[in-house]
Amino acid sequence: MLIIASILLVLCGLTHSILGERYILARLFKRDNLPHLFGSDEFTKGTLRFAWHITSLAWFGFAALLVLLPDSVGLLLTVSVVFAVSGVFSAYYTKGKHLSWLVFFVVSALTLASAFNG
Repeated sequence: MLIIASILLVLCGLTHSILGERYILARLFKRDNLPHLFGSDEFTKGTLRFAWHITSLAWFGFAALLVLLPDSVGLLLTVSVVFAVSGVFSAYYTKGKHLSWLVFFVVSALTLASAFNG
């Protein structure tokens, strides 16, 4: 179960970074009205890009923890709660249109089941 959850997180991270870079960040950075911080919009663009991709990096980290520490009930429960809340936020704020909520709920369920079933 945890391997499946880990694979889902890696795929979600890759999809997030690749599609986000191509369809969101690239289009956003073409705009001429981004805030100019520290003299230009380069800092703004760098910060947005960093914040976008660090989310994917965090998901890769969660995936690694699930593989490396599968017997840590506290870790599994924490991961389950983090992804359940992430699923709720995603579903609520996008009105269910952004399908990440589905992946987050599956990851939450798999880690919760692993915490109780060993």
